[in-house]
Amino acid sequence: MLVCWKCGASLAALSLPLTRLDECKNCNAELHVCKLCEFYDIGKAKHCREPIAEEVRDKERANFCDYFKPREGAYSSKPQADAEQARAQLDALFGRK
Repeated sequence: MLVCWKCGASLAALSLPLTRLDECKNCNAELHVCKLCEFYDIGKAKHCREPIAEEVRDKERANFCDYFKPREGAYSSKPQADAEQARAQLDALFGRK
């Protein structure tokens, strides 16, 4: 089952292939993004397993990648919580708000 990468809401009502303009009805997150792609992998260069894809800098914004293929199970609340906590710790360390 395809779910939103940001909030975990079902995307069953949307037809595939997703377009660059598709958004989650629940949280309004853009959906043609790296974080919802089958090739997204933070352990790889450019965070992408597709070796000839152009680099996309913002993995949470809609892009024009021709290799985009939505993956099931893209939502995970733990990594987002960990990232937010790490950002808060860095901000506190460097005095940013």
